[in-house]
Amino acid sequence: MALDPEFVADCPYGPGAICIDELVEVDEEAGIVRARMTTHADLPLTRDQRAHPVRHPRHVSGGFMVHLTGILGFMHTYYVLGLRHADGWIGYGGRIYAARFAALAKIGPPLDLELRATKVRRRDTQVFGRYEFRFTQDGTLIYEGDQAAMWMKVTAG
Repeated sequence: MALDPEFVADCPYGPGAICIDELVEVDEEAGIVRARMTTHADLPLTRDQRAHPVRHPRHVSGGFMVHLTGILGFMHTYYVLGLRHADGWIGYGGRIYAARFAALAKIGPPLDLELRATKVRRRDTQVFGRYEFRFTQDGTLIYEGDQAAMWMKVTAG
């Protein structure tokens, strides 16, 4: 399904930085979010690559993929935990325990993105989340990560 316009409006990043085209699955009980992203040469960072067909082929930037883990984190808090940026909730990446780029993400085929929450600790104004990420393209593993983020409710005053 296409991204919910209410999620896009609530996300602390605009549509040009979200770049995810489709929400594929939300499994609230298992804490899983699956999404799909079209790959193209005009993605952030990718469009500025000085590509060479052999030494540095055009590809989805690894740095941009780390950014996508944050977008998936926002999707998790929005769809699974029910937290809203408009209500004062904001999240920040806290630690990358492991990150492995197994292959270059090619331009053309979509990326299949998965976040799996492995730990969620909730308090009134804070939520700690630890997540496993797995990105594939045409069945090939592109990226896997183990990362943590802290979500905080910011009150005025």
